[in-house]
Amino acid sequence: MRDGAGAGAQAQAKACLIVDDSRVIRKVSSKIARSLGYVPVEAQDGIEALARCKKAMPDLVLTDWNMPEMDGLEFVRQLRAIPTPKPPVVVFCTSKGDATDIHEGIKAGADDYIVKPFDEAALKAKLEQLGRA
Repeated sequence: MRDGAGAGAQAQAKACLIVDDSRVIRKVSSKIARSLGYVPVEAQDGIEALARCKKAMPDLVLTDWNMPEMDGLEFVRQLRAIPTPKPPVVVFCTSKGDATDIHEGIKAGADDYIVKPFDEAALKAKLEQLGRA
């Protein structure tokens, strides 16, 4: 994650924050992110994710919508309010897939959307399409 500290390989690695209350989804998404060269960081809800972003801003965020404590929509709104020179690319990975939900997610600050259930190939293709953030 980008915290402004140090140079070298670790500082140059791109971080992908994966926010989901499902441990299985976090692990699958982490595996895919790692295969694309990201360093995956996991959070189980929006509160934990926001705290991680305030410490070190990731390059890419994959977030669920329906989570306890703070949902993904509110997390994205609050994330976008944090001043940062290079905001992360944000992708909703959620079962909320009708046009109204997608519009609401994009309006909140997401850059893209993928509907669950998705397979590994679909998520990998989406991340590659985004230019590896």
